[in-house]
Amino acid sequence: MRLSNVIELGIKELRGLSRDHMLLALILYAFTVSIYTYASAMPESLNNAAIAIVDEDQSPLSGRIASAFYEPYFMTPKMISVTEMDKRMDAGLDAFALDIPPDFQRDLMAGRVPELQLNIDATRMSQAFSGNGYIQQIVDSEINEYVKRYRAATEVPVNLTLRARYNPELSKSWFGSITDTISKVTILSIILTGAALIREREHGTIEHLLVMPVTPAEIMLSKVWSMGAVVLVATGCALYGVVQGLLSVDIQGSIPLFLAGAALHLFATTSLGIFLATVAGSMPQFGMLLVLVLLPLEVLAGGMTPRESMPQIIQTIMLAAPNTHFVILGQAILFRGAGLGIVWPQFLALAAIGSALSLFALRRFRDFLR
Repeated sequence: MRLSNVIELGIKELRGLSRDHMLLALILYAFTVSIYTYASAMPESLNNAAIAIVDEDQSPLSGRIASAFYEPYFMTPKMISVTEMDKRMDAGLDAFALDIPPDFQRDLMAGRVPELQLNIDATRMSQAFSGNGYIQQIVDSEINEYVKRYRAATEVPVNLTLRARYNPELSKSWFGSITDTISKVTILSIILTGAALIREREHGTIEHLLVMPVTPAEIMLSKVWSMGAVVLVATGCALYGVVQGLLSVDIQGSIPLFLAGAALHLFATTSLGIFLATVAGSMPQFGMLLVLVLLPLEVLAGGMTPRESMPQIIQTIMLAAPNTHFVILGQAILFRGAGLGIVWPQFLALAAIGSALSLFALRRFRDFLR
C-alpha cells in the first residue's frame, strides 16, 4: 500500500463531493441551521398551553382556580361544559381539561377530601409532562390560600442551596447545541462515506479503479480519510462558529482534545459506512439501512437518555457501539472540562472499536470488489 495513492484517491473523493450539491447542502444545514434550531427550539418551560375548565361548582374557590392560569404558560382558559370536554380533547383543541366537580368548595370546607379530574392530551408530549406539574402546583396553591385565608410560603426545616457547576442559568440551549453537534458527527460520517462508495458504483467509476494499480485497502482508506476530514472540519466550524459564536455557549473543556476524540470516532463510523454501502445495492436501500442502524445508535448511546436509566443488558450491548464512548467523551470534555487523564479509556475504546470495524469493513469491501 502506498500513501501517495491513498492521498490522491482521497482528493478525488473530495472533488466528487464538491460536485454533489445535495450532500454539500446537507453538510451545511446539519452543522449550522440544524444545530441552531435544535438548541433554540428547546422550550425552557411550558408555553401557551391550551387549557379548558369545566366549572360544575360555580363557587368563589372554583372561580379563583380558573383565574389562576396566566400567560405565557397557559392560554386564557376556555370555560366549557362536561359534554364538550371529550369532544374538544379528541379534536386536539385542548391540551388539558380540568373538571371541578359540584359542591367542591362545600366538601373542602367541611373537611372532606374532594377530587379534581385533570384530563391530559398525552400526544403533546413536551406539554403533557411539564404541564401536569404546573397545574397541580397552581391548584394546590390556590386551595391552600383559600382555606388558610392568606398566602404563606412553604416552610421546610432544611435549606437546600443549589450550585450548577456547568450552565449556571440551566439554559437548555447549551445542552441541546452540544448534544446535537455530537450526534451529527456520527450521522454525517456514515452517510458521506456510504454515499461515496455507492456513487462510485452508480457512476461506473468503481470499474476504473479496479484496473488501476491500487489495492482495496487504498481505495477504502481514501474514502475514510477524505469524508472523515470533511466531517471533522465541519464539526470544528460548528463548535467555534455556531455553538460559541451564535449561541454564546461557554464550552468548559478543550475543543482540540474533543476533535482528537472525534477523529478516532470518525475512523470507526466511516468504516461502518463502508460496510453498510457494500451491503446495500443502491442509494434507497442504503437509506433504509441507515434507519435501522442510526436509530438504535442515537437513542441508546446516552445522548438523548442517560445510560444509567437503561436496562443493564442494553448498557452492556451498547458498549460495542463507537458513539456510546464518543458521547461519554464529548460530554465529559465539553460539559465538565475533563482532560486526557479522565477520558483516556474512551480514547482506547474508540481506537479498538475502530480497528475492528475497519478490518471487518475491509474484508467485506474486498468481497464486494470481487
